Amino acid sequence: MAEPGVETRTRSSVITARAAATFDPVGRSVATARAFVRDTLQGWGFADVVDDAVVLTSELVTNAVIHAGTAADVLCLRSEDGVRVEVGDRYPEREIPIQGTGSPLGSLDRENGRGLLLCAALASRWGVEYTPTHKQVWFQLDLPQRSVGTRSAGPALPTSMLPVAEERVRVAVAQIDRTGTISVWNEDAEHLFGYPADQVLGKPLTDFAAWPHTPGTGTGIAEALQLSRWEGSYGIRGADGRVIPVYASHLRVRDTNGEPSTVCLLVRDDERAVLQTPQRNAATDAGADHRSSDPFEVFIGSPAPDDLDGLLQRTVERARDMLDGDAAFLLLATDDETELEVRATTGLPSARQRFARVPVEAGTGRYGSARMPAVHEDLTAVPGAVPLLSSTGMRSVVTVPLKVEGRLTGSLGVAAESAGRYSNEEALRLQFAADRIALAVESARLGELERLRRGSLSFLVEASDLLAGTLDRDQTLALMAQMTVPTLATWCAVYTIADQASEPYLSYVLHEDEERIDDLKALLSRIDPPEPIAAPGARVWNAPAEAGQRAALLASKRELGLGALPPVSSGIGATQATAAAVGGETVVLPLVARNRVIGMLTLGKPSDYHFRQEILELAEDLSRRAALALDNARLYSERVSISQSLQRSLLPPELPQIPGVEVEVFYRAAGEGNEVGGDFYDLFPIRDGAYGFAIGDVCGTGPEAAAVTGLARHALRLLAREGFTGPAVLERLNAAILDEGARSRFLTLLYGEMWPQADGSAVLKVVCAGHPLPLRLRQDGTVEPAAEPQPLLGVMDDLELYEQVVTLDPGDVLLCVTDGVTERREGTRMLGDDGLTDVLTTCTGLTAGAVAARVLRAVERFAAEPASDDMAILAMRVHEPHKESLPGSS
Repeated sequence: MAEPGVETRTRSSVITARAAATFDPVGRSVATARAFVRDTLQGWGFADVVDDAVVLTSELVTNAVIHAGTAADVLCLRSEDGVRVEVGDRYPEREIPIQGTGSPLGSLDRENGRGLLLCAALASRWGVEYTPTHKQVWFQLDLPQRSVGTRSAGPALPTSMLPVAEERVRVAVAQIDRTGTISVWNEDAEHLFGYPADQVLGKPLTDFAAWPHTPGTGTGIAEALQLSRWEGSYGIRGADGRVIPVYASHLRVRDTNGEPSTVCLLVRDDERAVLQTPQRNAATDAGADHRSSDPFEVFIGSPAPDDLDGLLQRTVERARDMLDGDAAFLLLATDDETELEVRATTGLPSARQRFARVPVEAGTGRYGSARMPAVHEDLTAVPGAVPLLSSTGMRSVVTVPLKVEGRLTGSLGVAAESAGRYSNEEALRLQFAADRIALAVESARLGELERLRRGSLSFLVEASDLLAGTLDRDQTLALMAQMTVPTLATWCAVYTIADQASEPYLSYVLHEDEERIDDLKALLSRIDPPEPIAAPGARVWNAPAEAGQRAALLASKRELGLGALPPVSSGIGATQATAAAVGGETVVLPLVARNRVIGMLTLGKPSDYHFRQEILELAEDLSRRAALALDNARLYSERVSISQSLQRSLLPPELPQIPGVEVEVFYRAAGEGNEVGGDFYDLFPIRDGAYGFAIGDVCGTGPEAAAVTGLARHALRLLAREGFTGPAVLERLNAAILDEGARSRFLTLLYGEMWPQADGSAVLKVVCAGHPLPLRLRQDGTVEPAAEPQPLLGVMDDLELYEQVVTLDPGDVLLCVTDGVTERREGTRMLGDDGLTDVLTTCTGLTAGAVAARVLRAVERFAAEPASDDMAILAMRVHEPHKESLPGSS
């Protein structure tokens, strides 16, 4: 049976006000939630229960965002007799520890369950509710009973002890409407701040208020104006530009039509007694006498920091003060307890030591005393006993372990500059403090690790998407660097290896400060690249730091006139800045793809900084993905290069000049990187005064189509120059295609021969084998086919082809295209032969180049999507007589 005061369902009551907020699953949300509840309850005038509500909310929100790992929904409900606060998360685990059932409700020594224990101790009523997706813990705090008609009262005071005010106390009244603008501004407001009403009415209060709270950590002015009550201090900018400190009381009201607004009463801050609500005296709290102090809070202070770094920093500061030391430090153990990582120091160069790692086992440079309390009266007698204190001037030190359930989780130490400062008595005191904070530190560390793992997963997913989204090598290199800087490192360099016989090449350098990139690249270019070792994991590379130090030393000597000029072009300031940029830890991760090292990813930190182990593990995961993406980009670049070279070899290198005839060709290969297609064209001299032209389309794309394309173009030239007629040329080409067997492809081909005439005309003999018909544009604007359709090539053995004779008059245009032009589609529409004819009709009087350009433009504008098929356009125009050069003219 449940204990009295524990409920699993809500109780109905009259709700007079509510306030709600949602907080992200991050450590700082706990402080933000506390501020939200405190400001809300103070605004409602519930100062009597604010402290208890804040404590309970802090515990429950911590359970939600740290332990459950979900967002926390906080709802405050005001009723006539008290306040109810509901805290919900999205992890509906059905486990309600209840006293009296054999499962303890919780204790101060447990990592969890303290929130429910506090609910049982502080709340008037509390309970837990579940839905399929949410878990909600709520508590009710009742207001203390007061005398009828009295909210608060103070004793009678002598006149000399009353607060001082001006002869006339002025209370500014400003009313803020739903939109946040000022709708009322009384005479006292004009007097206090110097603005007449017509200057402020209709303007936002935020134009005049100097709000002191930091966004995200406390109630802002917009939130304060939405609360039912709010009271506190801020500033108003006067007409003279000065900020006037004021004390304000806000009351949220609604008019008879239900329209809400906020009434703001403001006085000068030194007259706050006029408005200020008396605070509850903590000494009179019921039950305060028998509430025991938490040993953790006695040592660490209250409130405890919500984030791990803040908790650790507070811990070392308290430890140093407790033992009157000169320095203190705290190290956290790795999961396997083999290394300790420096996480917080005070009195030491913390930047130099942060995230540095030392082994736990005994030996020189190791931390042999980590598992037991230890006192070193004089470190000069045992050098290296505490590596962290080397060269710091500390002489004596006491260290104690942090343990949770017998497992080493860290080490806490306090040091002094004089010898013999500490004894076993100080070690016992420090150990007692370490025992008090060990569980809290481990809990915060696990929470931080979980957040890091979640962030790492999100980072890797995003990185994989970005890397998979490009096949460009240079862009892949840039993405690799931009994803690591500054998220993982301060600077990054990517080395690539073309093949096994090549040396690593510095391909990309990035620094979070763009002004450092050129100097950093110059420094790395002067030193040997790291060895391309395929072993997984990060390895330390000291060469950049050593080179930076040498360059800075030489620059300093040059500045002092003590040495020869160093091999650097930068001044001493830039050289020293570069040396500092590479002066920290530098690691190299191999880029391995398809069992071959294709490069190295180099990450660096500035002077005195080290990498966290979690960051190195994340960088290793990233390097594996980046290596595969880089190798894919290399393979794709090689494929595109081969494809483009092959495509160029299938097209004529240049077009011959034909007397009296203008010629223009446009060719567009569909597909990214101009993949080898099946469309081709050719124009070549056959013999004196005779020219051959062809335009064709091989079925399909890729290497198979390219093979037939090459066969067709070169066969046409060879057979035509051997003196065969057009039909004979195509019949022999057809036989050659069929001889390819399974590799053969059918081919549509328009082949013709042209003879320019002395009268300015041109005679053509044309064979159209299954190809879109050539169109003839006359000077009067009429368009007509210039050939008849005949069977295509590569299908039948015996073809009976014939040639047709066409005479182009001066000014006539012959347009030849592939089906990529006529079959251009937009949904169910197609340009077709009729559409091409319509376009050509508008080209009367244009040059061959203008005709081809207009046709191409019409094809591109016909549909919004890029063309999915290759296109070739060949336009030939016979010159008009008046444009011909006369013999002997100059």
